[in-house]
Amino acid sequence: MTARYAVIGNPVAHSKSPQIHAEFARQTGQDIAYDRLPAPLDAFVATARRFFDEGGLGLNVTLPFKREAWSMVDAHAGGALAAEAVNTIKVEGDRLVGYNTDGKGLVTDLQNNLGVQVRDRRVLLMGAGGATYGVMQPLLEQRPALLVVANRTPDKAVALVGHFRQLAQLTPGGVAAKSYAELSDAQFDLVINATSAGLSGEMPPLPDTVFAQGAMAYDMVYGTDTPFLAFARSHGASVADGLGMLVEQAAESFYIWRGKRPLTAPVIAKLRSGM
Repeated sequence: MTARYAVIGNPVAHSKSPQIHAEFARQTGQDIAYDRLPAPLDAFVATARRFFDEGGLGLNVTLPFKREAWSMVDAHAGGALAAEAVNTIKVEGDRLVGYNTDGKGLVTDLQNNLGVQVRDRRVLLMGAGGATYGVMQPLLEQRPALLVVANRTPDKAVALVGHFRQLAQLTPGGVAAKSYAELSDAQFDLVINATSAGLSGEMPPLPDTVFAQGAMAYDMVYGTDTPFLAFARSHGASVADGLGMLVEQAAESFYIWRGKRPLTAPVIAKLRSGM
């Protein structure tokens, strides 16, 4: 019997996850169907539960529901424990178990696909939502020189940093929360945009001086040259969108669901070429 999976979000029509998982299924000989599942902003839980009640076996969760998914599931595993954000849900017996594969996907893309090491780098992470919570622990485990979280609402950045305070010792320079205005005298080797601003053609209010020489700017949004990437390029940084992260985190989800680890490089190449 064909196993049913989907990606749930709002918006979700743009998602490339169905193509990615179709490629993974072909590689590994798995019989699955994978669809897009749009959910109203006020009806995530009802939409997700209906999918599982109708026989669905797993969901990928995208913006803006990752924190809500954490609250909905019966148990947490893997990166979801620290993140308090869930991007992968699996039916395990009579329970819904939530995982988070975002951080591993990001780090794998940076290091394996882009050749960018996090260790000993000065890292700026923008945003304080579910996507940011999902990548904090894996980034800190790479032992950056320091990690700064910036957000339009500084109190949310402070809360995020406080949530991960027990991991702060992994960074020689510590972990700090700052407003964008406080970044005017700082430079970073790796600047990661974990906000959804690029989806609406906006960008965080970064100062012109934020990029160190040889810096990498990474936007988790994919498929468009966001204002953040254009800004970074104009200020001498190398740039990358989140397509590789999307594929890498999807591979982790696929492994959780099916017990098979697909090859990611050919899928990334196909997507880059227009698939």
